[in-house]
Amino acid sequence: MMNLNIIGCGRLGRTLARLWLHSGVFEIGDVDDHALAKSSAAVAAIGGGRAVAGVATMRSAEVWMLATGDDRIAACARELAASGRIAAGNVVFHCSGTLTAAELAPLAALGARVASVHPLKTFAGTGAEHSLAGVYCAAEGDQAALQVLRAAFERLGARVSEIDPRFKAIYHAASVIVCNYLTALIEAGLACYEKAGYARTDALRMLEPLARETLDHVFELGTARALTGPIARGDHQVVQRHLEALTAWQPQIAALYSDLGAVALGLARTQGAADPAALARIERVLSGAQK
Repeated sequence: MMNLNIIGCGRLGRTLARLWLHSGVFEIGDVDDHALAKSSAAVAAIGGGRAVAGVATMRSAEVWMLATGDDRIAACARELAASGRIAAGNVVFHCSGTLTAAELAPLAALGARVASVHPLKTFAGTGAEHSLAGVYCAAEGDQAALQVLRAAFERLGARVSEIDPRFKAIYHAASVIVCNYLTALIEAGLACYEKAGYARTDALRMLEPLARETLDHVFELGTARALTGPIARGDHQVVQRHLEALTAWQPQIAALYSDLGAVALGLARTQGAADPAALARIERVLSGAQK
């Protein structure tokens, strides 16, 4: 069994380490989470490993995971390269969705096999993150490193595919839009319900079946066929009233409505159910709001 050292150990790092340990994929070696107390807490959450405080105190390992925040990966790679702990052939990887394996260039210069693997999964809350079964992972980097990492992630039930590093930031932006911005969009909707007089707890209960049904339709029918509402119908008067009311109350939400309306307009044209002339009127309404 290969030995895994970890630098930086938040939710993602702890989850992967714990799953690999209990699946018999890696033996957990040293864990450095910048301070001994934090490293000790990480080791306790993982269920194995040795807590350390600083790269200089870490022992050698065949595989290294840099599970720090994106803003720390490059500096961490330089520090690890200068530490003398890396041997030629070691596998070193990070899990950033935006940054590429090129961030680990100082380690590659020492003969390490460097890569990046990003699990397309939210690690909020407790429970769901205890499994990577069916989770898609975008990977890129040295092929020898990817051979080791693909096997490690697939042992957890993940689905690993390679991504062109030139477009990794766009890939991750897509992930943010459909995950983080979906959360933000629901928050904007809740604010509208509250303005209309509903208590927040009631508003959450009201929108839950609507949101879940919409997601079901998207994945069953595709985005164009799943689109309903005034833009899909070509009802420019409703869109106009929405924008007037939102602009008078909250211009930021009005701008969000208008920008997303332009995307919905494209879907409505693809759907083909509404009168093209009606959709053209909606386009003029949305364009006027965006000025």
